[in-house]
Amino acid sequence: MTAPKRNTWQREAVREGLSRMEGFVSAQQLFAELRERGSTIGLATVYRNLAQLALSGEADQLQSPEGENLFRSCSTSGHHHHLICRECGSTRELSAQVVEKWASSVAAEYGFTEIEHVVDLFGRCEQCREQ
Repeated sequence: MTAPKRNTWQREAVREGLSRMEGFVSAQQLFAELRERGSTIGLATVYRNLAQLALSGEADQLQSPEGENLFRSCSTSGHHHHLICRECGSTRELSAQVVEKWASSVAAEYGFTEIEHVVDLFGRCEQCREQ
């Protein structure tokens, strides 16, 4: 069993910075925002703390269609999925029970247990379509 992670000023800065950002952001975007506000935090520290926040469930993490890891402050506890506008980044959290049933069914068919999955849907929101 690993020891719990200390809550350092860097982790708190990343946590607070992420909570101020709208939608999903990259580590680079968050780093730029933190530096603009006068933080001395390093980019590697931002990456490391974002990964730890995602592991602890305090941040959502997904991969953009371009393959970049994106993060946002998590507003829903427990497993969920996202519907994300690829233009403005607005996000809706989804429970998607049909996906859960499908994942369980496929896993059982092939004899797998302890299944984990990520389903994120990308499209254009109504506001961006109207522009």
